Amino acid sequence: MQLAKETSAGHVGSGVRWQTSLRGIAKKATENKTHQFGNLYQLLNHESLHEAFYDLKKKSAAGVDKVTAKEYAEELEANLGKLLEQLKSKQYRAKLVRRVYIDKGNGKKRPLGIPAVSDKIIQRAAARILEAIYETEFSAHSYGYRPHTGAQKAVKAVTRELHFGTYGYIVEADIRGFFSAIDHDWLIRMLELRIADRAFLRLIKKWLKAGVLDTDGMVKHPVTGCPQGGVISPILANIYLHYALDLWFEKRVKLSCKGKSYICRYADDFVCAFQFKQEAVQFYQEVGERLAKFGLELAGGENQYHKLFTISQRGKDKV
Repeated sequence: MQLAKETSAGHVGSGVRWQTSLRGIAKKATENKTHQFGNLYQLLNHESLHEAFYDLKKKSAAGVDKVTAKEYAEELEANLGKLLEQLKSKQYRAKLVRRVYIDKGNGKKRPLGIPAVSDKIIQRAAARILEAIYETEFSAHSYGYRPHTGAQKAVKAVTRELHFGTYGYIVEADIRGFFSAIDHDWLIRMLELRIADRAFLRLIKKWLKAGVLDTDGMVKHPVTGCPQGGVISPILANIYLHYALDLWFEKRVKLSCKGKSYICRYADDFVCAFQFKQEAVQFYQEVGERLAKFGLELAGGENQYHKLFTISQRGKDKV
């Protein structure tokens, strides 16, 4: 059995239609920054689910039902048909998320949530829709969990900016337990700024509220967070920090600075550079309060939110 999409002419055709729909959404999102999208739920059809399946990593671990992608593919059309009927009849229920723990390399472990293949398929289709809407909005300085970018580009951008810019001080930070701390109510409020489709939003709520089967056999029902490892979690995480941090920096922090300022964010890690010490210190004092509004906490403790240090003498404090 071949899983490659090129083996099916019908699949290629459905992929073209699906891509056309996504381009239409992206075009509308670009032309009208305040447009609220409706009728997104209906885009979760046979074509989009079929395409989403072929997007999945076929060797990833199975979810709680122990069904692998390879096994799912053995009766792909029948399985997708059942999934589509559940969506159409509004009978779809997200399965439990299987939790595993992986080493972080510092003696600690990071929890990952593994959805069932059927949930991954719908999440992937929904994530593509969200990407079409929000990729036109995301900051050019946001590098994590996005198409055609990554850590290497983030490092190059920071290096170039700090080398050629007139910055004297930087603030480096990361967010403690970010994926577990995302506030569901805030996230839905953020999504409602661009999405008016209640059925589509209810689908996202189902994934946020899905029970988690831990390694001890206990089922936990989260009140915050989205599983790190979930197919839709990366785009939701970027949407959350887009509103909680990126826009605030661009529209509040940057405009209030007399000197140059800069931010580079990779997922929940970020580096900010400032020309003047006073403005770096002010940001140092305010960013913790800003993120706390959205249920987030900077790593390092109360007196060590993040590091503040001089990177050159070019930007001596002039304030």
